[in-house]
Amino acid sequence: MSDFDLRNFLPYLLNQAAEKTSIGFSQIYKDRYRMLRTEWRVLFHLGRYGDMTATRIGQLSKLHKTKISRAVHALVEKKFVARLEVAEDRRAEILTLLPRGQRAFDDLVGVAKQHNADLMANFSVGEKALLIDCLQRLAAFEDLPD
Repeated sequence: MSDFDLRNFLPYLLNQAAEKTSIGFSQIYKDRYRMLRTEWRVLFHLGRYGDMTATRIGQLSKLHKTKISRAVHALVEKKFVARLEVAEDRRAEILTLLPRGQRAFDDLVGVAKQHNADLMANFSVGEKALLIDCLQRLAAFEDLPD
């Protein structure tokens, strides 16, 4: 028998924590807007950073281009996002939020802020800062495999 304990394996713990903490929020965007997680993430990036290409969303979100493509297609179908052709490069498209998408983003940001506050309520100020710092450093770590 191995002395390896999966319960102390960081990738496992992070995945478990991510799943557990996102359940309540994901149910809201599913119920209100029939959105999947990847669609929310694409919508978030457009709402937070403005118009951009799907490639740029992939760089920022660490999502695979196939998943982004499916999410963009769904968001276009729901009239949350529009694709704008780039005159200089017809292969490239700029994605932009439509008014309906902006309203959904604004609504969900408020929900996300409250969800985040609820999740952090049992942590001290120092613990919150330490948790955020550690997670940000892990997310920015360049030598981690994709």
